[in-house]
Amino acid sequence: MSPPPSTNDQPLLTTNGVYAGYLDFDILKGISLYVDSGEIVCVIGPNGAGKSTVFKAIYGLLGVRKGSVQFDGEDITNWRPQAVLQAGISIVPQLRSVFPQMTVAENLEMGMYLERDKQRIQERIDFVLGLFPRLAERRNQDVGTMSGGEQRMLEIGRALLLEPKLVMMDEPSAGLAPLITRMIFENIKRLNEEIGLTVLMIEQNARQGLQYSDRGYVLELGKNTYEGAAQDLLNDPEVRRAFLGGK
Repeated sequence: MSPPPSTNDQPLLTTNGVYAGYLDFDILKGISLYVDSGEIVCVIGPNGAGKSTVFKAIYGLLGVRKGSVQFDGEDITNWRPQAVLQAGISIVPQLRSVFPQMTVAENLEMGMYLERDKQRIQERIDFVLGLFPRLAERRNQDVGTMSGGEQRMLEIGRALLLEPKLVMMDEPSAGLAPLITRMIFENIKRLNEEIGLTVLMIEQNARQGLQYSDRGYVLELGKNTYEGAAQDLLNDPEVRRAFLGGK
């Protein structure tokens, strides 16, 4: 496993030799990765490789038995999820987390539950609606009547409300049609370019996830097997054969 680039600036997020799992069984076996501020980093690998477990370990949803998680200069190993959120990491879960009987605006208000300043709440909601004109058009529409892509867009927007330094996305394309998947990835890339959004994502659609990323990691059986610039991974014959469905 190669170390992060040797610069004066430390990575925004680093996992160092993390072991984590359930009871006495480790799913992660020494995972190390890093994310620099302003990057999109994609983690790929087969089912059961430990991709979602990495997120759970970072976000305090699963105990780290060995190793550490560093974020923005602090050791956040085994912090509670709310403390991780307050430190500046938000998450877009794989399973839908919207409230279908509530409007777009009401869902966004729920995302500001840690904020008490009403003016601040409205400012952040207006900011997010400015980033997603389609949501602005539907601000008073019940979310349950919206498409899967629009709901995913809402989840991404809600994750931005508290001005996170890093957004972790668990399979943003899950359950979406190919055309909608492309729209979601284009929005992620647009936000990265326009507001400097830093993203760490897991993606089962490995090829497309890497196409919209700066760097990538390949996990297999709870360990790093490949890492590097996303384009290099896309062009690597072994990665293509084993994980991208190509020769």
